[in-house]
Amino acid sequence: MNDEQLLRYSRHILLDEIGVEGQTRIREAHVLIVGAGGLGCPAALYLASAGVGKLTIADGDQVDLTNLQRQILHTTERIGMDKVQSASHGIAALNPDVTVCALNQKLSEKDLDNLLPTVDVVLDCSDNFATRHAVNRACVKHKKPLVSGAAIRFDGQISVFDSKQPDKPCYHCLFPEGEDVSEVRCATMGVFAPLTGVIGTLQAAETLKILAGTGEPLYGSLLLFDGRSSGFQRIKVPKDPACPVCAKVKDQAAD
Repeated sequence: MNDEQLLRYSRHILLDEIGVEGQTRIREAHVLIVGAGGLGCPAALYLASAGVGKLTIADGDQVDLTNLQRQILHTTERIGMDKVQSASHGIAALNPDVTVCALNQKLSEKDLDNLLPTVDVVLDCSDNFATRHAVNRACVKHKKPLVSGAAIRFDGQISVFDSKQPDKPCYHCLFPEGEDVSEVRCATMGVFAPLTGVIGTLQAAETLKILAGTGEPLYGSLLLFDGRSSGFQRIKVPKDPACPVCAKVKDQAAD
């Protein structure tokens, strides 16, 4: 790191748990953020401010007036602009030291297969189960840590999955694909504006802990947040030994 970077990230470097070595790992990291909405915006801002070297942001939508209540990377002037382009502008203004790869698209299975070998951590900031399960399958396949968040109405949740830890669950273990799980969207159910900031910021925090090699990420735990009472609840989540996504990975590793 040069002198300007040492000064910019000095408050991290002063932390014994991070220091120069941890900040260097953050600076050399490549993080994929799936979704530039309510969760992706605060997550991207904090990862950029913390000095993550490269952020790849994928989202196929455009900025809409209704987004501005909570999607803090976007501005009124950018209504109609691609969200990833708007996010790139916001990140460049905050920290031009960060490289941003903007993907104005919904990622396919092939896209994920091509991207994941190059990234260190994946953040799922999407708003639908189909994307969450596709990202989870890719992360398990490529053995990449997945930081998954969700927020609706006043309720938020976050967990961290990593198939390199064979005794820990994947996203499918928690929310099996194909089960009758209701899909709720903020467009019809509403969302408390600061809630997305709470969960998105926690996603950034978990990502930075993984990159810096410090703290205890939420492996095998689901952290729930109630915006009405500002209360947190942490639940241990077991691995499903019959999970069709991650159980076979463990079996292959054993072979």
